[in-house]
Amino acid sequence: MDSRKRAAASSNSPSLVFWSSSFPRQPARVLIVEALPPRWSETCTVLCDALDNFLSLASSLDGPCRIPLLSLYAVSRQRECLLPFVQVRGNFARLHSCVEELRSIPSEGCIRGAAAGADLLRQAVLDSLQQFKQYIRHTSAGSQAGSNISVEVTLVTSQPGRSIVHQLEMGLKDADLVSLKRLLVVQIYSTGDWGQDALSPEPAAPSETEDSLMLGTEVDLQQVENTVFAIETVFKAWLQEQGGDREHLHLLLPSPMDNLIPVCVKCDMQERMISPALIPLTPNLGVKTESIRDFLPGTKGSANQSPAPQTLKVIKVLRADGVCESVLYGLPLVIRPTTCWQLDWDEMENNQNLFHALCHTLRSRDLFLLLQVEPAQKSAAGASGPCVYSHYILQPSPSLSLLLKPVVSRELLLPCSQLVLAQDPAHHAMQTIQSCLTQLDEEFVLNPLSLSSNLYQHLRSRGLLSQPRYPYRVQPPQEGPKSTGSRQPRQLQNYSRQLGMNNKVRATVAPLPSSSAASSSSSLGPPPSKASRPALNFLSSSSSGSSRAPAPTRQEGNDDDDNSVLIQ
Repeated sequence: MDSRKRAAASSNSPSLVFWSSSFPRQPARVLIVEALPPRWSETCTVLCDALDNFLSLASSLDGPCRIPLLSLYAVSRQRECLLPFVQVRGNFARLHSCVEELRSIPSEGCIRGAAAGADLLRQAVLDSLQQFKQYIRHTSAGSQAGSNISVEVTLVTSQPGRSIVHQLEMGLKDADLVSLKRLLVVQIYSTGDWGQDALSPEPAAPSETEDSLMLGTEVDLQQVENTVFAIETVFKAWLQEQGGDREHLHLLLPSPMDNLIPVCVKCDMQERMISPALIPLTPNLGVKTESIRDFLPGTKGSANQSPAPQTLKVIKVLRADGVCESVLYGLPLVIRPTTCWQLDWDEMENNQNLFHALCHTLRSRDLFLLLQVEPAQKSAAGASGPCVYSHYILQPSPSLSLLLKPVVSRELLLPCSQLVLAQDPAHHAMQTIQSCLTQLDEEFVLNPLSLSSNLYQHLRSRGLLSQPRYPYRVQPPQEGPKSTGSRQPRQLQNYSRQLGMNNKVRATVAPLPSSSAASSSSSLGPPPSKASRPALNFLSSSSSGSSRAPAPTRQEGNDDDDNSVLIQ
């Protein structure tokens, strides 16, 4: 069963409303480059530049692994493996040397026939599959082999693409292609080749087509122009998720009037760009907009020093209907005229009028502005490498304010194929969707104040669960004279509550030293430090002997001098 049938079958199984993936099914990649004369002289520089650009980006990305393994073959006078399977992340030095070796392949020599070139490509595909099996066998205990059970081969050629696909299908139909997930043939053509036999050969015979469908794997053809950007787009498709075994999103609509079951529309999601946050080596690319401090340039002075203003240069005027929302990212920032107290009144009033005029002009003409960040220190940036620029879109609003949004650059843009609406949808599907939408309330204005996410309740519950049970309890000392002394007032209070009527309780402590003893002790040296009060011994009046004298009554204000207390 091919991947299309597997995807159709899996869509009928129950699943979650939202499935989040961290690229668990990314296949290993094999790139086979045809470097046969005479076309290699036309495609060599463009292909190597595009491959070098792509590998510099792919090897620097953080986050989930998008290309676990990569291998490179070159087919010229003979087939050779320029790069065995290696990891891409953090390995740009080795990848760059491999691209330079590919660039050094001579573009002159004897011209082979089409059949001989196709046979070399077929053998390169088989060699790559054999290398992948050996790699998996030798690293079966590693983490890479556990997640990468398939390989995808991309074959770049300048020969007629359809004939190459047909020859590969016929040549590989008896081979072991269990580990091959997909075989993509990329035909590079020049502008003068369009409309020739290279792009539209005659179709294959019906019997041969049936044999090719028995492969059980996808053999696709993609025709791209001989430009750096077009070939980069082919490689950047490797960075997107290659799952296909399960849908990503279930869109639940209210049930129609004639049915009680909600309508579920199953969808796939696709990334439109690479987030600049995944490239830590270039902090100036795509300045963060999570806060104003993140947007403003950093200062090398003290922390209390105010950062310098960020400089944005207007480079183009755009039509509002020509800006696609999919190329904007990050959190927007509201731009208002400054109220800085360091400006004098005339300058502040003039700035207010200019800002007002800018907002009115953009809104009345339905225009946006394209901005570019000006580097604060060009000399310092140039010392460590070329300056990295970020771009923004400035759009007007009904109030006296503008909205600043980051816009993606060419390097971070991922391929996105938009399906064209060729005809009207089916009539029964239109009736179902329209019946579902009539069950919903319609509002003319989106009010965020009516949307609640229960964030406060969630944060409170997490905060109460995470803190200790008794955060402020102080444990009393377990032993020593201070522990008994600290419990003395509580004992007195308990006994005073129990004595109601005229019952008397005498509490006795150690007797006071006599005056002579006190004077003799003072003459011998300084008095000892004051000890903590010992525990009290309570005696009832009936059991007290006549020889014991009643303890004097405790006077207020003499806590330090009195050592006996009479409680009535």
